[in-house]
Amino acid sequence: MQITDAQIHLWAGGSAPPHHHRAPYTVETALRDMDEAGVDRAVNCPAIWDADANDYAVEAAKQHPERFVTLGWFPLDEAADESLVDTWLNKPGMLGLRFVLAAPEPARLLASGGLDWLWAAAHQREIPVGLMVLPPSLPAIGDIAARYPHMRLMLDHLAVNPFQKLPDAAAHLDALLALARHPNVAVKATAVPGMTTDPYPFVGTHGILRQVFDAYGAQRMFWGSDITRLQCSWHEAVTMFTEELPWLRGRDLELVMGRAVADWIGWP
Repeated sequence: MQITDAQIHLWAGGSAPPHHHRAPYTVETALRDMDEAGVDRAVNCPAIWDADANDYAVEAAKQHPERFVTLGWFPLDEAADESLVDTWLNKPGMLGLRFVLAAPEPARLLASGGLDWLWAAAHQREIPVGLMVLPPSLPAIGDIAARYPHMRLMLDHLAVNPFQKLPDAAAHLDALLALARHPNVAVKATAVPGMTTDPYPFVGTHGILRQVFDAYGAQRMFWGSDITRLQCSWHEAVTMFTEELPWLRGRDLELVMGRAVADWIGWP
């Protein structure tokens, strides 16, 4: 079984936020850790706190195309327009885009329609777009998914607030499950150990994962680590899925652990 991590961050400079405690996280470190954990490939979401992270991602994908691809980002400021989408997609290893829309101003843009030009561009190009949003933005995601059906959306971390623990971290679960009715919405089951205070195998998350799986299916639920956030090892982040979820087996396990995200973003 080929294992593809749906989300990591590679960066070589800049000051990471405190919840990303493995900093910086270089290509060399990632390759070593991936080999130790049995992770074959990873989707790199360049760190937003390092202005050079996109360029670093391009170099990582050029040097190790069998190990890394990128969902890149650009500032969503007044200068941003559709031309930037093509500029980004032309970079080596760039298979799509990913934006953090959790802060108040980006969340307001999302809700007000101020980013409709971006969704239209992604819809026209039929590309994947990863989003980190918080639960209050989920209704807007449903509206966007319905209006731009050819854009393939991926929601980071089951839309869990990275600073919350269970049960509060999953208070929005019904809203997340409701989005499964949109066939162009998928979820990343990334950073899952971080939402619980349980020790390995993080049993408090297993029921949540089963509900997400039942709603989205194996083809739209993607395992990943967001390893720089986790206190556990990368190997434990893998085995909590591959060994500790008795209902996840066979082809479904292969899909969740990498095949599905590779199909979603177009990584052969």
